[in-house]
Amino acid sequence: MNYYLFKAILIFFSLPLVISEKIPQSKVLPIIPDYMDSLYSGPKAVGKLSNKEIDEASGIAFSRTHEDIIYTHNDSGGKPYIYMIDTYGGEKGKIILEGVKNRDWEDIAVGPGPNPNLHYIYVGDIGDNRGVYPEIFIHRLAEPKPFTSELRIKPKTLKLTYPDGPKDAETLMVDPVSKDIFILSKRDSSNTLYRIPTTAFEKDEYVLEKVMELPFTMSVGGDIAFDGTQVLIKNYLTVFFWERKTGETIPEALSREPLILPYKPEPQGEAIAFHPSGRSYYTLSEQRFNIRPVLYRYNKK
Repeated sequence: MNYYLFKAILIFFSLPLVISEKIPQSKVLPIIPDYMDSLYSGPKAVGKLSNKEIDEASGIAFSRTHEDIIYTHNDSGGKPYIYMIDTYGGEKGKIILEGVKNRDWEDIAVGPGPNPNLHYIYVGDIGDNRGVYPEIFIHRLAEPKPFTSELRIKPKTLKLTYPDGPKDAETLMVDPVSKDIFILSKRDSSNTLYRIPTTAFEKDEYVLEKVMELPFTMSVGGDIAFDGTQVLIKNYLTVFFWERKTGETIPEALSREPLILPYKPEPQGEAIAFHPSGRSYYTLSEQRFNIRPVLYRYNKK
């Protein structure tokens, strides 16, 4: 066998083991749980990103105002831009956030806000690999309309502190039912869920409310379906799924054991979002190993 081919195969099959050895071990669920669910089909590659500026896509979220538009962004040190792409990875423009920096943007969500007639984009500047930042930030802006290829918007910014010291986090979710905002930590052995009420934006600063621990680690993205009935959280190797019962809070739903959905491991997959229909979810990776990011879709059967 060709030496270079053998080396490539060895790296491919050993990568999950190398990753798992570097991840804090979960207290309950194994790092790669057994496949438990067949609600969704396997991955379908729907397109590569045409905008080469998007090389560290760390979050995705579907617009509620414009059909088949996805918002995404680069992470640490990138420009304060929200990029807009279509469901095939095509470039559709960008929103420039004025007056803020991209220290370490890690996730994005779309949900309700102060005006019930509008939908809002939430950008989480919540990354902290070394766990040293005394505060994190969420930037909120109303979804723009009409749609243009380049916009400049000054967002409303909320400064946040953890009640138990700095944390690294890459998961931001907004509940369309309660309007609560959730942040999930990444690097602790059992990731911790924190809550922020939407009214916190009226105060400019807020101390996160610690809600619960989840039985897995290294969470890198999540989303709540537009009708609030489904929840996704992913780490580098697994997509966890919950169906939310009528009247349940998000923490009550997450207290049950999750189902495991299909997932094709990506070079550095950190982004996941439900389609507005709730009938599919999409994933996207950062660019690694000179592999252009591919947008994947998983359909409900």
